[in-house]
Amino acid sequence: MARPGIEPKTQPEFRAPLAEADPDLAEMIRRELERQRSTIELIASENFTSRAVLEAAASVLTNKYAEGYPGARYYGGCEVVDEVENLAITRCKSLFGAEHVNVQPHSGSSANQAVYFAELAVGDSILAMKLTHGGHLTHGMKINFSGRYYHVHSYGLDRETGRLNYDEIEELAREHQPRLIVAGASAYPRSIDFERFARIARSVGARLMVDMAHIAGLVAAELHPDPVAVSDYVTTTTHKTLAGPRSGVIMCKRGLGKGIDKAVFPGLQGGPLMHIIAAKAACFKLAATDEFRERQRQTVANAALLAKRLKEGGIQLVSGGTDNHLMLADLTDIGLTGVEAEKRLEEVGITVNKNAVPYDPLPATVTSGIRIGTPAVTSRGFREPEMEETAAIILSALSRNINEAEKKKLRGRVNELLAGFPLYPHL
Repeated sequence: MARPGIEPKTQPEFRAPLAEADPDLAEMIRRELERQRSTIELIASENFTSRAVLEAAASVLTNKYAEGYPGARYYGGCEVVDEVENLAITRCKSLFGAEHVNVQPHSGSSANQAVYFAELAVGDSILAMKLTHGGHLTHGMKINFSGRYYHVHSYGLDRETGRLNYDEIEELAREHQPRLIVAGASAYPRSIDFERFARIARSVGARLMVDMAHIAGLVAAELHPDPVAVSDYVTTTTHKTLAGPRSGVIMCKRGLGKGIDKAVFPGLQGGPLMHIIAAKAACFKLAATDEFRERQRQTVANAALLAKRLKEGGIQLVSGGTDNHLMLADLTDIGLTGVEAEKRLEEVGITVNKNAVPYDPLPATVTSGIRIGTPAVTSRGFREPEMEETAAIILSALSRNINEAEKKKLRGRVNELLAGFPLYPHL
């Protein structure tokens, strides 16, 4: 905005709002806002950020190049962004009790890559969770950098219990003698014993990296075992249960900090995204509040109730339920594939994602299951009554002989449910 009495000197197209400068793009963004407003969002890795995080992410800090680290930049004019990055680091350290923090990774994947680059040589061995059992692409998928650069051995879930078998993991560690053990998952519905992982790692002389991207908000709220104190490295995204911007963070022991910082810059990245680092700072401040901790408690309660109702409705859940914010439904018994269920639910206004289940006979493009999570709906305000209705709608939508008229009625119930929980009314 120009100062009073001063004529703007910039070109008109520079001053034009998005709706005037690029109406096509503005309309796409409007439609996406409407989609989010009119959908029950149950994708476990998605959430709604706060207004404060949105404003920081859309701030003028996007204009500033700041290669390097606070106090050691390769550009001038970094006095203010140095303060911003230091603020994000300090808040993250306080929130998680971390000794060293790097807030520059652009994503959880690049955070994991930086740990590998800092700790491993090409060809070193890693022990990590199978992608098909709930692990992540960066935990060793063959066509991912992790599977291409490193020799990856995988552990999975017990066929009978659907849970991690720590004795088997220990046996694999002794057999393969990995340089790095990776704990954490993208689709594991139970608590993880990080202290047991740490003992296994120490017993074979390996480092332990925990990828807590999904559960970071629960860890911050002390609703899940804490990996930070017992691990060499902890990586996370900030946009899942933490409800921050789409980005990543690395925490590590103090003595490993120099290696991590060099791996991030100049090893992997150039200039950091200062507007997103500012949004992380806002996210960490909010995550330290009582209101955030209560929201995490409600997220877990909502997931537990939804899991209970789905089981009562005849849907099989991997491991039999959930301890955290997500559940993994095996749809084999109801005769639907994951891709079919995802489409069916989207037709009535509920968003989930198809997901492989352990020992899945179907390919990853089809799958036998869906992953369901409660962070986004809880951020929107859903509690037990809304989860009861959501469960009923899901069960009806996934019934064998549903017709188009019944789908239309279910869509109406979704609309009625969401009407009481407006999303971003200021936009």
